[in-house]
Amino acid sequence: MKSYVLDSYAVLTYFQNEAGAEQVERLLTKAENKEINLFLSVVNLGEIAYITQRKAGPEGKDSLLLALETLPVQPVEVTKDLALRAAEIKAAYPLAYADCFAAALGLAKGVPVVTGDPEFKRIENLIAVEWLPHNQ
Repeated sequence: MKSYVLDSYAVLTYFQNEAGAEQVERLLTKAENKEINLFLSVVNLGEIAYITQRKAGPEGKDSLLLALETLPVQPVEVTKDLALRAAEIKAAYPLAYADCFAAALGLAKGVPVVTGDPEFKRIENLIAVEWLPHNQ
């Protein structure tokens, strides 16, 4: 079954109804219909939480996290192997640390990362990326 890793960018694009939200919604529908699997690193979940809290306060964060729990997205805990793979990516590329966890998860599962974050252009030689439009 086809699978994807969502990074923070993809999840926030969906919830903020930005360019690319329809693309994420199509993936969510396919996952709901058991056509694909969607994964999210818990590190990226934490990133989503702090970004949302900064923009919308604790109540906005809690609301988004509750809504996220209803979606067909499988959170993936950080294992030692995943942490070390993310560390290798961080050591080799100028990428945000949380992004390294999305990339490491994609590598571990052999699946593309869904994002619009231009930082991922730096690692396109390393991992497949399913691009969303870049939000300005």
